Amino acid sequence: MLVYASKLTADPGSMQRADVEALRTAGFSDADVLAIAEVVGYYAFANRIADGLGIAIETDRPEPPEE
Repeated sequence: MLVYASKLTADPGSMQRADVEALRTAGFSDADVLAIAEVVGYYAFANRIADGLGIAIETDRPEPPEE
């Protein structure tokens, strides 16, 4: 899944049917493959919108609570 997501993010034009087949071989259903592609696509979309509008990255994240 991570190989698929990385490839779709970095080089979407190179995606092949074999990339989907690799997910199916790993046990992902067609619905799973669709969900993976949707999440990757959404983040690419949202990041390009933010970049296009010049939105700055958050730099003042709160520290996670100690356990």
